[in-house]
Amino acid sequence: MNALPVPLNKASMRKYEDLEVPCESILATYVWIDGTCIDLRSKDRTLDFIPKEHKDLPIWYFDGSSTSQATADNSDTFIFPEVIYNDPFRRGSHIMVLCDTYEYNYQPTESNHRKDCVLLCEKGEVEEPWFGFNQELFLTSPDGRPLGWPVGGFPHPPGPYYCAVGSNKIVARDLMEAFYKCCLFAGIQINGINPGMTPAQWNFQVGPSPGVRAADDLWMARYIICRLAEEYGTVASFEPQPIPDWPGNGTFVYFSTKDMRDDDGILVIERAIDKLARRHGAHINEYDANNGADNARRLTGKAGMPHIRDFTAGVANRSCSVRIPRQVAEDKRGYLEDRRPAANADPYRIISIMLKTCVFDE
Repeated sequence: MNALPVPLNKASMRKYEDLEVPCESILATYVWIDGTCIDLRSKDRTLDFIPKEHKDLPIWYFDGSSTSQATADNSDTFIFPEVIYNDPFRRGSHIMVLCDTYEYNYQPTESNHRKDCVLLCEKGEVEEPWFGFNQELFLTSPDGRPLGWPVGGFPHPPGPYYCAVGSNKIVARDLMEAFYKCCLFAGIQINGINPGMTPAQWNFQVGPSPGVRAADDLWMARYIICRLAEEYGTVASFEPQPIPDWPGNGTFVYFSTKDMRDDDGILVIERAIDKLARRHGAHINEYDANNGADNARRLTGKAGMPHIRDFTAGVANRSCSVRIPRQVAEDKRGYLEDRRPAANADPYRIISIMLKTCVFDE
């Protein structure tokens, strides 16, 4: 079967971007997580008002049988608007809406981990939990080859690429600069970006934010980078271990509570690490979309990563499961960094199990 033709003359498409939309029309892009628990879907609708909050927006539905979230004989699946973002693609008053998904009987779908996460965050609100995420990703060609890698071969070993400059080390900086600005325009609390350990690998940081906010922002940031990559004719890949024996992709989580941030909070951090150690297996099952299978390929004890079987912790040690930053150790208060979650991990699941283990002692 021949491949579908792809329109290549984007210059001719640009002349339609300035078409005026009636001033009373607002375009809303509803975004949701599909049944893979990894990929995002979206669809657009026209509104005749500017919503002030997510509750103003109508509940909508989609064909869940095409997203692995329903059967064909009962396919209507509901999307509930939850968070409104500014739309950096259409701009103006147009919006993007992060949604969660519900079955025909209004019960959460299996891929909807946001609802439980929100309930846990509300339950633990007195502890003032804050979360941040460091998302790693690869930019690849549509056939899966990392950008900037020689065809059929490998670049020089990791080392010269991290936070580097120069066209012999860095690819797609223009794409990532566009991504950075799009996130800021959207209202995402993005904290920074940097080149990663290999050509075509990039990192971005979201948060820290209270409760569920960082997870919402991370999902919408993932949507934005995938949309921008589409514009550039490339792919944003969150595959945890795309190339064997090379650095993989993680979603490192930064976590703190009020007591950790107070004086002598290091003692609370150390107690939390002890709790994480005792629940290592349960966390591994939550830390990638395939219940530990993807991390088994990534956490091999090589390429600066811990081994999936072992729980380790240390100060300023990025080869450990959990890192205490050097400044935190010196200040004796702050936060911890869990480096075990894979790049395709659901941040709602990460937040939920961190709270269950470190706050609720489950």
